Amino acid sequence: MEPLGLILGLPLAPLRGLIRLAELLQEQAEQELRSPAAVRRRLEELAEARASGEISEEEEAAATERILGEMIA
Repeated sequence: MEPLGLILGLPLAPLRGLIRLAELLQEQAEQELRSPAAVRRRLEELAEARASGEISEEEEAAATERILGEMIA
């Protein structure tokens, strides 16, 4: 990079760093959300809620479909 470009770009360095940090956090969150262990845990919680009567069978089916759809997407 040329010296003038480097000097003019320095004030934006913290912003670039912040943007990269946000991208890394988003990637990590998506990986954790789609991990098989997390999906299994969410499905187990859903089954427990259904067994205890907190949600209906239709709500369980819709939530299961949503969870599995998030994993695939």
